[in-house]
Amino acid sequence: MARLAVNVDHVATVRQARGIDEPDPVLAAGMAELAGAEGIICHLREDRRHIQDRDLELLRQTVKTKLNLEMAAVEEMIGIAIKAKPDLVTLVPEKREELTTEGGLDVLGHKARYSDVVRRLKDAGILVSFFVDPDPAQIEAAKECGGDIVEIHTGHYSEAKSEEEADKLFSLIGAAVNVAEKMELRISAGHGLNYVNVKRFGELHQIEEYSIGHSIVARAIYVGFEQAVREMVELVKNF
Repeated sequence: MARLAVNVDHVATVRQARGIDEPDPVLAAGMAELAGAEGIICHLREDRRHIQDRDLELLRQTVKTKLNLEMAAVEEMIGIAIKAKPDLVTLVPEKREELTTEGGLDVLGHKARYSDVVRRLKDAGILVSFFVDPDPAQIEAAKECGGDIVEIHTGHYSEAKSEEEADKLFSLIGAAVNVAEKMELRISAGHGLNYVNVKRFGELHQIEEYSIGHSIVARAIYVGFEQAVREMVELVKNF
C-alpha cells in the first residue's frame, strides 16, 4: 500500500501572490494529515518565491507524520536543513527562472559534491533523497553518493501529448523503478501527477510514496482541501 505525501508549496504560492498571511501552508499541512496524508513536503527555494523560512520552522514544530524538505544542494540550504532537522531532505535542481522544477538532478556529473552533502546531512540524522529522472545511471549515482531514497521524476510522463508518448515514458519509469529496487533504494515518485494519470502507477508496487501538490490544491478550489487530500489518499493507498 503506497503513501501520499502532500506538497504545500502551492498553498504558499497563493498567499505570496497577495503578500498577506493566508492561505497558510502550515494550517494546510495539518488538514492534510487529518485527511490521511502520511507526509508533508515543502520546497524552500533560494528566492523564497513561496515557502518562507518561518513556514519551515512552524512545519517542523507541527508536522506529526514526516516532514520532507526539498532544497538545492547549496550551502545556505544545507545549514538551514541541519538546523531545522526535517525527517527527510530531497535534493532537487533549482533554476531561478523556472516556474517549477523542470527535471531531475544530475547526480552522475557531480558525485563528489553530492557525496559530501549527503554525508553532512546524514551526520545530522537526516535521511536523504535524490530527485532524479528515470535514468538508471542517475539512480546508480544516487546510491553511490549514499542516498537512502530516489524520487523518480514523473513530470515528462505527466506532460505527454499522446498515449504513445505516455506509454514510452511510463516504460522508462518502470525500468528505473526496477533498477532502484535492485540497488535496495527506497522509491518515491512525483511531479505533475493528478487524479487521472496517477492511476496507472498501481502497476508499480515498488513505489512507496507519491509526492503530489499542485493537483490537490487545484481540486481543493472545487471540493475543499481535506476532501481533495482524502480523494488522493484513497487512490494511492490501493496501489
